[in-house]
Amino acid sequence: MGVGHVISGLRGWLAQSELFAYNAVRRDRWIAQQASLVPSGTRVLDVGAGSCPYRALFAHCDYRTQDLKPLRGDQLRYGGYGALDFVSDVTAIPVPDGSFGMVLCTEVLEHHPEPIRVVHELARILQPGGTLVLTAPLGSGIHQEPYHYYGGYTPWWYERFLKAAGFEQINIEPNEGSFRFFGQESLRFIQATGPLSASLPLRIRLIWLPMWIVLFPILGLVVPVLCKWLDRFDRERRFTVGYHVTARRASPHYS
Repeated sequence: MGVGHVISGLRGWLAQSELFAYNAVRRDRWIAQQASLVPSGTRVLDVGAGSCPYRALFAHCDYRTQDLKPLRGDQLRYGGYGALDFVSDVTAIPVPDGSFGMVLCTEVLEHHPEPIRVVHELARILQPGGTLVLTAPLGSGIHQEPYHYYGGYTPWWYERFLKAAGFEQINIEPNEGSFRFFGQESLRFIQATGPLSASLPLRIRLIWLPMWIVLFPILGLVVPVLCKWLDRFDRERRFTVGYHVTARRASPHYS
């Protein structure tokens, strides 16, 4: 087995590790839980589906997908787009009102210049009583450029604009707390300053290498493990990486 295969395997393991990639791992786990609650045969639309990583979770449903397809393959989880049923802007999905019993929209809002219009469109295509399953970051670095427009969404944003769009029973859960966020940034620091990092001049890398070797086990393992343990004591969770949100499309009120 070559070095390339070893590195590729290590990266794959890290990407599936709850300790080293908790943001995506916990989000995927939460979406799997939401999918398990959906009755068989429900019409589901995955908005901004990209590589369609959640298709298998909705095998018991009438699962459809939508995306605008602006991204390069290397910006997507599986290196390219999955099979898409609708190619359109998220604010103009070509389906009639009330077409779906559930809409899934994960890590999309920050990539659209008009996120408030997006949630109104999601409300339009949902049946009364239908469920919205939504995730977006609170804190994240620039990604999927040049289509990253917003740094993140707070609980107050969801409360205000989901209600205005016609949603009720809004449930907002942080994806872990501040200490897990600090642990993630510790790992990011080690990765960004590694000896192979192109962001540092060669002379600086050679000087920095001995210090990096000393810091690697501390910032790359001890701090993330400690932060995971400490996170249970964080009550405010003001630096969470993002929120997991569910909401119910309100039924129309007749006078």
